[in-house]
Amino acid sequence: MFELVRKIVESGLPFQIALQVLILRLPGFLVISFPMAMLMATLLAYSKLSANSELKALHSVGVTTTRMIAAALALGVFMTCLTFLFNDIIVPQSNRNAEVTLKRALGRAISTEKGEDIIYSKFGKIKGSGSIKESDGLTQLFYAKEFRKSVMRDVTVLDFSRSGYTQMLVAQKAIWNEKESMWQFQIGRILTLASNGNTTTVQFDSYLYPLVNAPTKIAKLPKDANDMTVLEAIKAKKLYAEAGNIKEARRMRVRIQEKFTLPMACLVFSLIGSSLGAKPNTRTSSSQGFGISVILILFYYVLSFTFSSFGVKGTIAPFVAAWSPIVISMLSGGFLLRQASR
Repeated sequence: MFELVRKIVESGLPFQIALQVLILRLPGFLVISFPMAMLMATLLAYSKLSANSELKALHSVGVTTTRMIAAALALGVFMTCLTFLFNDIIVPQSNRNAEVTLKRALGRAISTEKGEDIIYSKFGKIKGSGSIKESDGLTQLFYAKEFRKSVMRDVTVLDFSRSGYTQMLVAQKAIWNEKESMWQFQIGRILTLASNGNTTTVQFDSYLYPLVNAPTKIAKLPKDANDMTVLEAIKAKKLYAEAGNIKEARRMRVRIQEKFTLPMACLVFSLIGSSLGAKPNTRTSSSQGFGISVILILFYYVLSFTFSSFGVKGTIAPFVAAWSPIVISMLSGGFLLRQASR
């Protein structure tokens, strides 16, 4: 909201457009609030039942605490499914629509075909020469400064596909030639370095170069994983892995797992909230419940952020990084349930 207010004042963004952008961005924030809503709702509901001795009455007729909180867990499962669908279907599309609406109002380009610092690495067979045998390794390294309207600009390609030779291609522009299934470079030069020290340079106005269209696909990927669906994130992970960008591929593996762990937090907090509220003689007011919810949510997200950072860095496996906060929280919820059952 503060960002939009700044654009209204500094860039003359119409108030109606700012309101529309704010509404479009709301789903991205709402989906984060679902786990907290589950925590506060179950905590206050079961605290009220406990304060009115309703839970004590149920205990007297043989109903266990686990059976009492079954309804909260069922609601947690429902909210987990709803949050996943919300986060995978509505949020990516609404975030993209918000970006397009904002850029259109500010008079900027709204093409989704854009990107900066595009890097693509291709691995394959390196042809041998003389006594050097054929080997596997990096064959081409593609770099473009930016990608706009289907055109790569300020392109550099390093070719290591022949042993004993290193070829560097530099061009102002590069366009994917669909008919030839090759890249068409425009206005540039080719520098070839041989192992014996010989150097050749060739200038060109147009040159077709055999390389797959993966750089374009990488350039079109959203920068933020929150703007991707699970399938798009999996596709992005494969592209980064093929490009040899290990760090980005690892980051996407963590984000893919987090697409599932964020909804699972609803189930975790329904267990924690109902277990806390079901403790004997619990009397929690709305303000106390809100305070407890904020503290627990803060602790969970700090824990989640810490493990996520370790996963992206490669200290721990992406699956472990994403699911560790859920497992720790579930164990804590199980402990609280055991305490409430005594």
